[in-house]
Amino acid sequence: MINNCELSKKISDYSKRKQKFVFAVSFDGTDGFVYTPDGAAQNDIYFDFEGATNYNYSSSTKKSERFEVLPINYHEYNKAFDIVQHYIKRGDTFLTNLTFKTEIKTDLTLDEIFNRSKAKYKLLFKDEFVFFSPESFVKTIGNTIKSFPMKGTIDAKIDNAEQKILNSEKEFCEHTTIVDLIRNDLNIIGTNTEVEKFRYIDKIVSNKGELLQVSSIISSELPENYQSVFGEILFKILPAGSISGAPKEKTVEIIKEAESYNRGFYTGIFGYFDGKDYNTAVCIRFIEKEGDRLYYKSGGGITAMSKPEDEYEELIKKIYVPIS
Repeated sequence: MINNCELSKKISDYSKRKQKFVFAVSFDGTDGFVYTPDGAAQNDIYFDFEGATNYNYSSSTKKSERFEVLPINYHEYNKAFDIVQHYIKRGDTFLTNLTFKTEIKTDLTLDEIFNRSKAKYKLLFKDEFVFFSPESFVKTIGNTIKSFPMKGTIDAKIDNAEQKILNSEKEFCEHTTIVDLIRNDLNIIGTNTEVEKFRYIDKIVSNKGELLQVSSIISSELPENYQSVFGEILFKILPAGSISGAPKEKTVEIIKEAESYNRGFYTGIFGYFDGKDYNTAVCIRFIEKEGDRLYYKSGGGITAMSKPEDEYEELIKKIYVPIS
């Protein structure tokens, strides 16, 4: 692991040399790693970025698996929710991403979860944590950089689920806030920033059934030499807006007060450079090992219109593995 200054420099150095590499940055930006694909495998770190991978998949004959969720007490959740609402009423934050870790029990190993799960982005870090994220952070195509914020989740089994989430005033305000925040972030590092697509539906298959999530696409133009300074560019827009909130700096302070644990790499970002373009993701749908226990980290955005019982249910709904 290296600190953020070293990490930023190493990312830029690899990028400048057109060297393929994989990297990760923790939520608070104080931890991370950079490896070539082979170097990552030698350190028991495996990734899959929409098919670009250093992992040798194997067929699995395991038919049944235990997946038990032991959610936190609602009263404990509500205490943290009230802290966030206090700051919302004061006008210190408009949207805060509040998360918790939930103990789970399963007979699947972290390696088996990585091997069997279906997701756009996956990372297995030693025998310490695994995640299977559906959410892109930023991608580059030539000098264009795009971001794909996800904000808003609903169970697809609910009647008229797509219409309900798209017509929800609370979900609309929450998603709009994040789109505006990320548009401002991209304006810091680029020009000609625009929202290309606003509020479309992504479908996610899990061991609990299908979920619907609301996404948008925002793009901007980077300077010609961006690859030689990509590390600096990246740290200017961290942490990701969709898993922090707005305004970002104050909201991160509120998160640290309200949450009862250190997020670590959960809600950080990880990325892959193929020698030409970047593909990065938000570290969500995250399972971490602590001793002999496993914890799933999940949460959601809190606004003035949020109801604690609904947000508590959303936190639990997001606890799944994408194995059909």
